[in-house]
Amino acid sequence: MAPCLMLALGTGARRLHVSSAFSAKVAMSRFEPGSSVNYEKMRENIKIVRKRLNRPLTLSEKIVYGHLDDPVGQEIDRGRTYLRLRPDRVAMQDATAQMAMLQFISSGLPKVAVPSTIHCDHLIEAQIGGAQDLQRAKEVNQEVYNFLATAGAKYGVGFWKPGSGIIHQIILENYAYPGVMLIGTDSHTPNGGGLGAICIGVGGADAVDVMAGIPWELKCPKVIGVRLTGTLSGWTSPKDVILKVAGILTVKGGTGAIVEYHGPGVDSISCTGMATICNMGAEIGATTSVFPYNHRMRTYMHATGRGDIASLSDEFKDDLVPDKGCEYDQVIEINLSELKPHINGPFTPDLAHPVSEIGAIAKKNGWPLEVKVGLIGSCTNSSYEDMGRAASLAKQALDKGLKCKAQFTVTPGSEQIRATIERDGYAKILSDVGGVVLANACGPCIGQWDRKDVKKGEKNTIVTSFNRNFTARNDANPATHAFVTSPEIVTALAIAGTLNFNPETDYLTTPNGEKFKLEPPTGDELPSRDFDPGQDTYQHPPKESSSVKVDVNPASNRLQLLEPFDKWHGKDLEDMRVLIKVKGKCTTDHISAAGPWLKFRGHLDNISNNLLIGAVNIENDAVNKIKNQLTGEYGGVPDVARHYKANGVNWVVIGDENYGEGSSREHAALEPRHLGGRAIIVKSFARIHETNLKKQGLLPLTFADPHDYDKIRPDDKISIMGLKSFGPGKPVTAVIKHSDGSKDSISLNHTFNETQIEWFQAGSALNRMKELQ
Repeated sequence: MAPCLMLALGTGARRLHVSSAFSAKVAMSRFEPGSSVNYEKMRENIKIVRKRLNRPLTLSEKIVYGHLDDPVGQEIDRGRTYLRLRPDRVAMQDATAQMAMLQFISSGLPKVAVPSTIHCDHLIEAQIGGAQDLQRAKEVNQEVYNFLATAGAKYGVGFWKPGSGIIHQIILENYAYPGVMLIGTDSHTPNGGGLGAICIGVGGADAVDVMAGIPWELKCPKVIGVRLTGTLSGWTSPKDVILKVAGILTVKGGTGAIVEYHGPGVDSISCTGMATICNMGAEIGATTSVFPYNHRMRTYMHATGRGDIASLSDEFKDDLVPDKGCEYDQVIEINLSELKPHINGPFTPDLAHPVSEIGAIAKKNGWPLEVKVGLIGSCTNSSYEDMGRAASLAKQALDKGLKCKAQFTVTPGSEQIRATIERDGYAKILSDVGGVVLANACGPCIGQWDRKDVKKGEKNTIVTSFNRNFTARNDANPATHAFVTSPEIVTALAIAGTLNFNPETDYLTTPNGEKFKLEPPTGDELPSRDFDPGQDTYQHPPKESSSVKVDVNPASNRLQLLEPFDKWHGKDLEDMRVLIKVKGKCTTDHISAAGPWLKFRGHLDNISNNLLIGAVNIENDAVNKIKNQLTGEYGGVPDVARHYKANGVNWVVIGDENYGEGSSREHAALEPRHLGGRAIIVKSFARIHETNLKKQGLLPLTFADPHDYDKIRPDDKISIMGLKSFGPGKPVTAVIKHSDGSKDSISLNHTFNETQIEWFQAGSALNRMKELQ
């Protein structure tokens, strides 16, 4: 029987059958797709809130407030109050799902309360090619995949097997639709905004709240409007929109806000192109990004077997677009007709350059001009349209007798995309030009890349259609200069083999000496012959699961059941040591590295051995080398942390701006808590990381005066005072004792509300959940 959608409309209900070949094999978890979505309920909530606020609403507000637990009583103030929400669905990728499911098991609950899925995409290392790499991953990760499959079966969670594809592409093809609210344990969950959905990246503990049926808290987001005019054409792609926005807002400019695209230019962008833009909104710190419902979304839903949902979206379309006259907290204007192709980097995704200027800029800065590898695909740019446009350029090169000068890799976003581009010839063209088609997985985008062509420390340049390019992220080589751009530009630069190539104006030379210029890329938005579903890769959880056993071997080095963290002792936190004072950028990659460490994501003690090993110590500008204040000797950060913990010494971390930028990985919060940390004191936090720290019973605090960062020395002792009267909006005091006998007293701010203070007092949000059962 085909899966169906149940939406209550008034007193009755409509049962909508989804009827594509692909959807027929996808039972959409043990719940029907969108079974907890109710357009009528959302409309009622919107009416209540609009009347209360007495003003027009943005699209973001309509969907978010449409999911309020208590629309009548909820205090709503953008940027200040915390909203209690009822998301419709949860999605987890395999690296974060391990800890999320371990936490859910610890909760003692028998089944998840909302539709939920697990997606195996992070643990597949790119080495040889798709089939071989996938098979090796199944063998190496058998224990973890078995845990996730059985835990999903036991607790009612759908399981997408390795090879299915990247979580965000699977969501776009199956679960996202206009007006749905979905949370995912990955920072690029906002990809679903390309289909008019509010999709938000969270840590695993937040996912557990939603799976447990508890209202989920989110600070009421501000709304940044991006008004698009004009039309995309030629070499300019949807990726260039977000590359431009990232250059304007920087990596923290979207923090605490939803980015809402609107204006007449929206209709010139495909649905998957809109998803690309929303996906990379994570790079500006945005809570999420969203586009208004339009004919492009309707077309995409029809193509992916959701025509009946599209019909309902048409019926409720007034709730799926912004109100006329709504106000944004900030507005950015972009004329798509004037927008030029961009390339961002190296080392940060907000360093934006026009492609026409990157060669000269690279020469000036001493960045390597030779492109060693071009990589297309990833969750950001792996649609049928992306692959088609890249293939159109590859075909031009092949027709002239050229192949890529650089190495070239292709990552399909899903099994459906892989099968379709193989059927339609794109995969062969990309292979013929020199490409290697990798598995349907994250691969090099997240550091799962067994790279052999350069040695660690060797300065080199790569160009990717990925979303993130922090130091050493892709290949663990800090000397790799990674640049982010569109698949079309990656393909052109891989063919040319140099950054110093502007495909709009520059010529290539054929083997016989002929000069020719690439024509602008072309590609169909959707396949004319429908999508090929490929292999069946979905496991539906059984209706009866009492006999299902979830095995966690006590001797395993990859999985470990969780022990509850200790409760707050009711006193001030006195004489804590400074574990490390971090200098400059400190992303979640610095705090809890990925790559080879991904295999320990289900084992808290083992993965804690990577705590802050990438952070720069301000005392000596070294990485993973700090002074143990008890012994006077220098050691690795996790080693010193373990020594302090073993000796009953609490500690704090001191950090800079936008601390915890990047991935949603809650391991960056679990690890400091596990190894004896009590507070993280910084100039400012990235949103997801701040919440993750609170969930694990830590104190994320910010300097009331950012200059107070300079007052703290590596050998200081720090006391956090006033915790007995800890309250929302009430700063706490830090007393800093210096080794010379002097003291400083500074004020620290926080964003805790009453519920979050209860998490701290209970020792973690999970502890508090169990107290309330």
